[in-house]
Amino acid sequence: MAAEPLPPSPDEPPQGWGVVIFQSATIALMLLASVVVAASAHAATSTIGRTWPIAEPDALTEIEARASQLPADMRARYGPRSSWSAMKAAVLTPATRSQVRSVVPFYTLETEIRLPGGELLYPKGYSFNPLSYVTLPQRLVVVHPRDLGWALKTARLSDFILLAAGSAQDDDAITLSERTGRPIFILEQRIKDRLALTVAPVIIAQVGTRLELTEVRLDRTARAAGMAQVRPAQRRQVP
Repeated sequence: MAAEPLPPSPDEPPQGWGVVIFQSATIALMLLASVVVAASAHAATSTIGRTWPIAEPDALTEIEARASQLPADMRARYGPRSSWSAMKAAVLTPATRSQVRSVVPFYTLETEIRLPGGELLYPKGYSFNPLSYVTLPQRLVVVHPRDLGWALKTARLSDFILLAAGSAQDDDAITLSERTGRPIFILEQRIKDRLALTVAPVIIAQVGTRLELTEVRLDRTARAAGMAQVRPAQRRQVP
């Protein structure tokens, strides 16, 4: 598999920003057009019948009120992010060899499904393959934090990068996302079980109605070179 180009440096705009800017501008123009149309319609119509003020509180006001009650520094209450249960990733062993295998992600219903009229549509225990009905638009690249440099070079812009559990010295997914400028997620246990993952790095892609798992064995030299792009530069002190 050919490696993708190196990720952009912090001083260069990442690829795909042009698309994001174009889409944002398009959405802004659509919203502006909607406002103009709504204003014109309001001016051209009249109110018929009795009206009442909206009794429900404004959702944005409620959110702002709740947010104002939170402490300024969340770490004071919940501790460092590394100790949050939501940041705990599933454990995978390092891949010792490169291989490709296939998995069919069958799903079994835990409850029965009935139609509105009460007719049984699918019984409890019914199994099916979701890939017979849906198509995954991107790949999943699962790595340990120490192999993130390799993942950044290998993953496409549309791919999702997921981190398996690393060591206590590894940075969390939020910190690495902020540092690299790319969204990085954790590998949840249910995803590991659902996709029958055992080792990392692994690239998951849909091929027909199956998932193709490409497990990659990395050598230590390539891994160290890749991580040099992720860690902030450290100035060497000369005595």
